[in-house]
Amino acid sequence: MNQLLPYITGLLNDVFTGITYFMPEAYLVLLFLVVMITDLVFGKRAVAYCRAVACAGLVIVLFKDLLQFGLVLDGPHLIFSNMLLLSRSGICFKLIIDVLAFILLLYFTWDKKLKSHDKGLADLYSIAIASVFGLHLMAMAVNLLSVYLAIEMVSIASYLMVAYRTENAFSTEAGLKYVLFGAASSAIMLYGISLLYGFSGSLDLLARSTVTQLINVNPVSSSFAMVLVLVGIGFKLSFVPIHFWVPDVYQGAPTPVTAWLSSLPKIAAFALLFNVLPPMVLVGKSTGFNLEIVLSVIGIVTMIAGNFAAVMQNNVKRMLAYSSIGHTGFALMAVIVLTPQSLTTLTYYLLVYALANIGALVLATYFSNVADAEDMDGYKGLGLKYPIASVCFTIILISLTGLPVTAGFTGKLFVFSSVYNTYQQSHSIWLALLMATGALTTVVSLFYYIKIPLNLFLKRSENQDLEYRKSYNSVILAAIVSFILILLGVFPDFVLKYL
Repeated sequence: MNQLLPYITGLLNDVFTGITYFMPEAYLVLLFLVVMITDLVFGKRAVAYCRAVACAGLVIVLFKDLLQFGLVLDGPHLIFSNMLLLSRSGICFKLIIDVLAFILLLYFTWDKKLKSHDKGLADLYSIAIASVFGLHLMAMAVNLLSVYLAIEMVSIASYLMVAYRTENAFSTEAGLKYVLFGAASSAIMLYGISLLYGFSGSLDLLARSTVTQLINVNPVSSSFAMVLVLVGIGFKLSFVPIHFWVPDVYQGAPTPVTAWLSSLPKIAAFALLFNVLPPMVLVGKSTGFNLEIVLSVIGIVTMIAGNFAAVMQNNVKRMLAYSSIGHTGFALMAVIVLTPQSLTTLTYYLLVYALANIGALVLATYFSNVADAEDMDGYKGLGLKYPIASVCFTIILISLTGLPVTAGFTGKLFVFSSVYNTYQQSHSIWLALLMATGALTTVVSLFYYIKIPLNLFLKRSENQDLEYRKSYNSVILAAIVSFILILLGVFPDFVLKYL
């Protein structure tokens, strides 16, 4: 103990200095406690109060995020003994996560099936805030210990959210399946982390000594360890072959939870991948393990598997689940080239994809509420009965496909441009294959996305006596999302200049 005394002052100073760069996360911890206390105090009436407190708290966190840009004017900052990295790109990812989380907190009570749950939604808001805290850590983590803790925090919150409707057998089954796959991937990642620590003697990936030690290790051993770590991150990204849980979990979970899982953890996982990948690539180049080829193969297979499987789906949520796998493969193109331009384009692409994906699932909830439509056939003839929602759905699906003049088209164009610029310098056959696969699967995606407008407008409903019901909140949000997708498609600089 006496040997540690000289270091305690320095460690405490490091902690107190780091808190300055950790204010949004500190407010999230405080918000989590306030939401929990609100739930305990108000009992059955707590849902509305918890929702109001959570949304108001997230607005404050967003303000604190914006203030952090002034802290990184002189470059990124490592905090808490190099456990976390505060950078401009990390702040952008956190802002996107918080904005989308705010939208989803509003969306929770719009789902009729989730809202009718016996125990209410107050607990769900506490879990969501805890998940946002974990997502912030994922966007900042650069130490293998902080990487593992951040992923586990998000995973545990996700397990609880998926199985929240305990009275529904399908939801419970989805939650159990998610836990089993999550536990397996966490164990694999932890084994990889232990190997990297054994080889290098350090958990700090950005330390030069860590990279040097890993380069001197047997190439097969270090490559195997890095692949195991990527498995844990890949579970959140849901790329092939770690994608088997996605369709069943997305279909079985409440639709707002599906919207949460298919957007926020994925954005945070890409931010995490950009943090941990550069030292791994450096080690791989020295040991002969080419991570570009590995990720290229994963990206190609993921795009093909996700998009072609989506064509065969009839359930809307299941179709969107497979399409999210395809979008993961497409976004991996920007990660593979690892340039500042690709980081900017990836941030823009993830923002517009997440907005469109949330909009699509909000409208899936809308049609489920007003017409009990869960499958494609249930959408027949609803286009004229619910014209505003149907037109918005069509615009959102056009953006997900990547057609002009939507933001989805602009995002895909930017990703292609960043990959092509790198291809011109390296002439890598893998980058050429990625671009070709991306173009092919974009065409394939049109075949399953077009099914919904086709049923809405061009097919007749067999049940003409369907009772007309309204749900204004979902339509208003969908209209706003559709407008933003068109606006960012025509004027992408509204967002790009800040990324």
